[in-house]
Amino acid sequence: MIFIRESLVHANAQCVFAFHERPDALSLLMPPWESARVISQARISELGSRTIIETTIIGPFTARWVAEHTAYEPPRMFEDVQLAGPFRRWRHRHIITPGPDGAVLRDEIDYEPPLGLVGRVVNPLIERRLRRLFDYRHRITAQYCEAADPGFNL
Repeated sequence: MIFIRESLVHANAQCVFAFHERPDALSLLMPPWESARVISQARISELGSRTIIETTIIGPFTARWVAEHTAYEPPRMFEDVQLAGPFRRWRHRHIITPGPDGAVLRDEIDYEPPLGLVGRVVNPLIERRLRRLFDYRHRITAQYCEAADPGFNL
């Protein structure tokens, strides 16, 4: 399965990339309705470093999510891959493309739901949760970056 969320941020690409390099970026991008806790957050620039999140899957079921940073190409792209967690497969590319009106922020996630056939059947619910999560993350990114780069010429 492929999930893509793309939006325009009215700031330069370097600013958008730098926001994601902040030590508190993941905490800032965690929606208040998600029952998740950042156990440890690695720097995206350190290939092989791992971020660990404890998250509620549904109801009382929780999972420990371990993601490894596998690519880092500032100010254009970084990537993380799930080593352990709720999905059978998860590869997340964060792509930032400069343009005349700002930077295009694109999240591309190649994933396979858990539980085989059952996971594929409930995938519309997974996609809805991802859409809500990344709508929030893109809104927060835009708020921080547009405030930090007020001189950006449109």
